[in-house]
Amino acid sequence: MATHELYTRAPDEPNWQVPSAGSARFSWEYDDGRDRLLALYQKGKDKQWDGAKRIDWDLEVDPYDPLGTPDEAMSLYGTPHWAKMTDKDKGELRKHYTSWQFSQFLHGEQGAMVCAARIVESVPDLDAKFYSATQTMDEARHAEIYGRFLHEKIGLLYPINDNLQALLGDTLRDSRWDMPYLGMQVLIEGLALAAFGMIRDTTDKPLPKQILAYVMQDEARHVAFGRMALRDYYKQLTDAELREREEFVIEGCYLMRDRLRGVEVLEDFGIPKAQAEEYSEQSEYLALFRQLLFSRIVPCVKDIGLWGKRLQQAYVDMGVFEMGNSNLDLLMAQDEEIAEKLDAERFAAEEQERVAEVDAAIRAGDVQ
Repeated sequence: MATHELYTRAPDEPNWQVPSAGSARFSWEYDDGRDRLLALYQKGKDKQWDGAKRIDWDLEVDPYDPLGTPDEAMSLYGTPHWAKMTDKDKGELRKHYTSWQFSQFLHGEQGAMVCAARIVESVPDLDAKFYSATQTMDEARHAEIYGRFLHEKIGLLYPINDNLQALLGDTLRDSRWDMPYLGMQVLIEGLALAAFGMIRDTTDKPLPKQILAYVMQDEARHVAFGRMALRDYYKQLTDAELREREEFVIEGCYLMRDRLRGVEVLEDFGIPKAQAEEYSEQSEYLALFRQLLFSRIVPCVKDIGLWGKRLQQAYVDMGVFEMGNSNLDLLMAQDEEIAEKLDAERFAAEEQERVAEVDAAIRAGDVQ
């Protein structure tokens, strides 16, 4: 079925055009470059994979409970609207929430693909161009996978959220070459990683767990790339230039925080926008979810050297300041390990099944 037939509402612009303001930069220096970045590039090449083969698409998904979401995690839980809902209504609500979440993942991955291509075009260093080229392929794979999950397993899509689109537009319109790094690698990807991780670690459904674990394995490299490149560059900037970037981060973080309410879903269930916003703000689960979502962004921002007083105060106001002490390297290492462990468990189980089939065939032959 065509994608436009699956949208809950038609996107405002079928083809969104963002004017390009930056310069394409070529480097004629073909030296080896930075060892750490080239090592990351090598890892990016080594870790390429095919989403059509690595993921078990034969696994069934109940579209009315795709993630095993508990009642308490629904923003309507405990409200008069929830009390009136039938089990069928609650299944529809779970379907719509999952569609909304994974639709934003899908749109974000397409944005990441475009930003990675922009980095290839605009970054001055060849070693960074090399790595960004591998990331562009990664993001294409992620968009393919999320699109397939929504089409084949959920059968429903939501348009891009206004706040996500606004941040993506701001990132792409800026002529400074470091802004796609900052907007995408640090903010959008950092927040997406935390969202992926929370679902990966709580769902008991094997297909979404596979998808999120394998995507996160790639994303861990992407965030490492952004940290590496920006940490080097921001050491050279003036205080005024650093403040400009801090203002961008502050505005972006508020946009991303406000993106997470899923008000569009409640509106589709006939709840007025003001009331939907109120229900979302009162949800204890959403408050915890929001806080955890900044666990990747805040330490990354601090690590690259953007840690002025105004930015710190913004994080205090959001209730996420303490996240700056999180061990980002440990989180990224865990993302790698979880994906590798999942592969090992899956392939071990498949090998056991094959051995059992061979043994059964041999026994059947002996009987005959």
